[in-house]
Amino acid sequence: MSITFDIRCERPSDIAAIAALTAAAFLDAPHSSHTEHFIVDALREAGRLSVSLVAVEGGSVIGHVALSPVLIDGRDQEWFGLGPLAVAPVRQRQGIGSALAAHALGRLEASGAAGCVVLGDPAYYGRFGFSATPALVLPGVPAPYFQALKFRGAMPAGIVSFDDAFNARG
Repeated sequence: MSITFDIRCERPSDIAAIAALTAAAFLDAPHSSHTEHFIVDALREAGRLSVSLVAVEGGSVIGHVALSPVLIDGRDQEWFGLGPLAVAPVRQRQGIGSALAAHALGRLEASGAAGCVVLGDPAYYGRFGFSATPALVLPGVPAPYFQALKFRGAMPAGIVSFDDAFNARG
């Protein structure tokens, strides 16, 4: 069976599908706050959704990835956070999330960003070049699960903070 899908920037007509897909994708995730769909909406509303890509198959949104700016020690150092990354539950483990992440990171690097951080499974995100670094800390998160990928310049050091949209609850 051949699996074909396109990756493109989100459109206004995708917003409801992205929210429903993201809620469904994280429904049974053990480490989820179950607010990921609210986070994406809040990032969009705040103008902080720097990259928002969808995977589309047959006119249906089957995956989504978001990238937004992060601060390091309270300063913008041209670093971004990857996530949420969501794939429709029935389509998980088929390479859609990997394709979305790779596409998003390529766009981010091409835009001149200095780097990207992610909170997630080291085995999954390691395939994209992410690795834990003691230089960057996300308070309250075990070091192996908070990873960085540097595109250019020196590796910054400090406490990373995500946009206030990550506190969205509805």
